Amino acid sequence: MNSKRTIVIKIGGSTLGSNDTTLHDIVSLQNSGDEIVVVHGGGPSISAWMKRQGLLPRFIKGLRVTDSASLEIAVAVLAGLINKQLVSTIASLGGRAIGLSGVDGNMLQGQINNPDLGFVGEVTNVDPKPVLDILQAGYIPVIAPVAIAETSETDSFLLNLNGDIAAGHLAWALKADELIFLTDVSGVLDSSRRPIPRLTAREARGLINAGVADGGMIPKLESCLVAIKRVPRARILDGRHPGTLIKALNNDTLGTQIIETY
Repeated sequence: MNSKRTIVIKIGGSTLGSNDTTLHDIVSLQNSGDEIVVVHGGGPSISAWMKRQGLLPRFIKGLRVTDSASLEIAVAVLAGLINKQLVSTIASLGGRAIGLSGVDGNMLQGQINNPDLGFVGEVTNVDPKPVLDILQAGYIPVIAPVAIAETSETDSFLLNLNGDIAAGHLAWALKADELIFLTDVSGVLDSSRRPIPRLTAREARGLINAGVADGGMIPKLESCLVAIKRVPRARILDGRHPGTLIKALNNDTLGTQIIETY
C-alpha cells in the first residue's frame, strides 16, 4: 500500500459489533504510514440514554431531532463516553489517538437551517488545522460530531451534527485521498434492494430525490456529494465483517463507490 494516504473513516455505533475489526484495521493502517482521521457517530447509544430519561427519539430524513434536553445527552455521549471509549480501545490495540470534538479549535462551525430539527447544525465552516496538527504529531484524530454555532462575537452554543455530514465536510477540507463510510448494509441499494457498485454524483442525487435512498443513507450520500468535489473517491461499505476496511483499500469492488462523473 502507498504510504501517507489521508483517509477519513466514518464509523457508526451500529457497525462496531462482535465480528468487527475496524479499529484493528485502523491501527494497522496507522502503523503502515497512512494518516487516518476517524469521525464517529453514536446514534444507538444516544437513543438508549434518551429513553432512560423518558425522551422519545425522533428522526426526519435520517437526522435526529434534537431539543435542548436531547442536546445535552448527545454531547455527553458523543464527546464524552463514546469518544473516550474509542480512543481507549485504539490505545489498547497499539495505536496512537487523540479524541476531540468539532468544537475544539473551532474545527466545525454550523448553523440551524431547519428549525424542525432543533439544535441540529448544517456545517458552515471547517478549520482543518487541529486535525492536521494531530496527524503531524503522529496521532489519529478521533472526532465527535459536535459543532459550535456562533451567533455573535460574545455568544455561542453547541449543535449536534450528523456524523456522516461532519465526515464529508472534513474530508473535503482536508482534501483527503479517500472517504469511507462503514455502515450496517452492503452498500447503497437500488429499488430491488440490490447493492449498487458505483454511482455518479447525478445518479446519487437521483436516488435521494426518488426516495430509493432513505433514512440514514441520505446523509451518507449527501456527504459523499460534498466530499467528491475534492476527494477522488468516496465509498459506503458494510463494516460488520472482519477485515472489511483493509480489504476495501485493496479492492475497488467492495461496497458502493461514489464518483463525480464517469
